[in-house]
Formats: sequence, C-alpha cells, structure tokens
Amino acid sequence: MWWLVMNTRLEKFRDWRVREALITAFNYEFINQTVNGGDGLPRASSYFSNSVLGFEEGPATGKVAALLEPFAADLPPGTVEGYALPQGDGTERNRRNLRTALGLMEEAGWTLQDGALKNADGETFGFEILLAAGSNEWSQITDIYAAVLERMGIDVTIRTVDSAEYKERTTAFDFEMTDSGRGLSLSPGNEQNLYWGSESADTEGSRNLMVMKSPAAEAMITALLTSQSQEDFLAATRALDRILTAGRYVIPIWYNPVSRIAHVNELKY
Repeated sequence: MWWLVMNTRLEKFRDWRVREALITAFNYEFINQTVNGGDGLPRASSYFSNSVLGFEEGPATGKVAALLEPFAADLPPGTVEGYALPQGDGTERNRRNLRTALGLMEEAGWTLQDGALKNADGETFGFEILLAAGSNEWSQITDIYAAVLERMGIDVTIRTVDSAEYKERTTAFDFEMTDSGRGLSLSPGNEQNLYWGSESADTEGSRNLMVMKSPAAEAMITALLTSQSQEDFLAATRALDRILTAGRYVIPIWYNPVSRIAHVNELKY
C-alpha cells in the first residue's frame, strides 16, 4: 500500500479539516490516468484494503459501534457515521473538489489573500514534500499534486535527497509530508502498537510516520490483541481501520491486489 504521509506533530496538520482538504485536492483519477494510462493499481480506500479486515461501508454497527462508542465524541467526522475518499471528476482542473478543499481550509482558518492561503496572522500555508532520489514515479505524482496545490494558493516545495539523508530525516520525523509504502498483515498483532501507538510517536525510527497519538486507536489495538473469538478480532480491526482512515493522516494512493511469488521452474504443485 502506498500513500503520502502528513506529519501531525506539526501544528499545520493537526486540524482534520486541513488534512481532509489536502486529500480532497489530490486528483487521484487524473493522476492515475496520467501516470498509468488509467490502468494502474486500485486506490487504497482503507488501511486494510482488499481484505476482510477493512471497515465496512456506512455507519458502524454491532460490536464495531460498541467499541467506538466510548470515544465517539472525540473522533473526527466519518469515523462512526462512515467515511469515503473524495471522488474527483477525472479532469485536470477538478474544480468541484478544489472548491470543497478551499472551503475546508477556510473553516480551518486559512483564506485566500492576494493569491496565497493565509491565516489571521498573515502566515502563508505551505509545506515541503520529501522524496528519495530515484523515486521517479513519486516525482511524477507529486509534481502533478504540487501544481494543484499551488493553484489553491499553497506554497509547496518538493525536496529530493539521497537515500542516506532521506533515511536520516524520516527516522527523526524531520519532514512535513513524505511518501511511504506499507505492507499490513492479515493477522495484525503487537506490531500495530509500533505503527500507531503513542509511545512510537515519541520514538525516533518508529514506523508511526504520521506521528499520531490516539487513545481510541490504542484501545482498538488492545481489543484485537485480547480478543477471544474471530468475531471480536474482526470487530476490533475494523474499528481500528475506521479510526485510522477517518483520521485522515495520509493521502492514499494505491495498493497491489496481487501477491506475486517467484520460484524456479523445477518446483511443481
């Protein structure tokens, strides 16, 4: 699974409306057509896309709803009610989504002033996208994305660095937005704390690149680790998926629906 990660340790990304605006502005349909000729990989709609562990469409029900209920007041919109990624119109301009994105930015306190998005103090909204050298596909994607953001009045810089510096900076959470690929297990366990736990958010080199801290997510991890039945396990994982997806920590790109196995010709079933 591939996505662009927002560093929520930074003040600019702490408001879910800002993160939703940046997701809405990402013109997936046009990017897929441009980069892959429209025949690319399917878009990742959740953290457990293409598996029974992914959250089910619509409002949470049953055990999933019961797990989320104690945290409902503090969860972003869509977590309990149901969340779906914004759909673009497939055109380069994608005007409807840009209007929606600008509206969300305005709600979060960022308005267009002299062609730039600024807050009440006159500070301009902008950020750097960090990439590793040689990531040509990511360069194509982020170039298209940056052009859209600039039309919104967002000041975007794409910084390409060598692999050593990229590793050093991502290890220290020294980035604003960066690319990431993640393979998730069909049998999630203790590693989920390393991915989404508060302790990992304070541990350099952890895989919690979005630097998220969510008591609700940690409660779901505990629930899946202590589940006594497959039904309870599925409910906890689907509830966790809702929290992560509706948390809007990443801009989902796509996932690979095929498992590839290499073997020598002499091996037969």
